[in-house]
Amino acid sequence: MTKEQWGKIIVKQMKAVGTYAPAYKQVVETLAGILEKRDAAKEDWEASGGEFVTEHISDRGACNTRKNPSLQVWQDLNTQALAYWKELGLTPAGLKKIKDMVATSKTEVSGLEKALSGLAGELGKSS
Repeated sequence: MTKEQWGKIIVKQMKAVGTYAPAYKQVVETLAGILEKRDAAKEDWEASGGEFVTEHISDRGACNTRKNPSLQVWQDLNTQALAYWKELGLTPAGLKKIKDMVATSKTEVSGLEKALSGLAGELGKSS
């Protein structure tokens, strides 16, 4: 998928879970770009045979196996995307964290709010 297609899907998902805000536009664009590159990396890996390991000849002539570099790129991009999904509330853990933060901020009253409330009460009594 293209970056634009991914961007639309991400925004739609964020709206569905209630975490969308226009201020997240750049983060959404970054995630969409990562997902576009991740898709391309997976296609490259599959086109190269989809092997998990490849043989590598060292500078000393030894034949060694290592993780397929195409697979490694795909996995790295997937890990990056997951971090962004969490921050945008698009994973169960990420959504719970956001909802807990919102609930806490609504129920907690800061010391300044308490003091101002008390001051307002005192001013109301004196009139």
